Amino acid sequence: MSDLTVYLESDARRPELRTSDAALITAHLAHAGILYERWSADTLLPADSDADAVLHAYAVPIERLKRARRFLTADVVRVTPQTDGIAALRAKFLDEHTHDEDEARFFVEGTGAFYIHLKARVFRVVCEAGDLLSIPAGTPHWFDMGPKPCFTTIRFFGRPDGWVATLTGDAIAARFPPFEPEAAQAA
Repeated sequence: MSDLTVYLESDARRPELRTSDAALITAHLAHAGILYERWSADTLLPADSDADAVLHAYAVPIERLKRARRFLTADVVRVTPQTDGIAALRAKFLDEHTHDEDEARFFVEGTGAFYIHLKARVFRVVCEAGDLLSIPAGTPHWFDMGPKPCFTTIRFFGRPDGWVATLTGDAIAARFPPFEPEAAQAA
């Protein structure tokens, strides 16, 4: 289930807000300058679908977003428990970083959690199939795919070479609980 939890950056134990109401998530994130939309993700894709099949299945909304937000390219990332180097891949995104362009992701399958550090707060957005999240350029954040990741996302890029992460050097991510998909669903 999609979920927004807002914490004070100084206290990861007591959330100020927790909701799974899509309209409230959209409004709250929009107030912070973050785009969140719910798209239809009802196209069943075989487990062995390649990137071209995923891009073809979602061609219409991909092109609409590319035009609206001036993205030049899109690609697909599919991570399963069988993906080589899961621990290293997960660790790669767990440090707070920024990008010189918007980071936009559409979840086709599975879940993952974006932690967005804005002013004195951290917004944890648990995304699931059907969620589109676009974090503005320069916004500090990190991504946790969980200990047993299983997701497919379409990533959007404004530059042909894709995005490059710049670490902030802030250790804030270590103070927040890691994403546990089962725990997020139970709460």
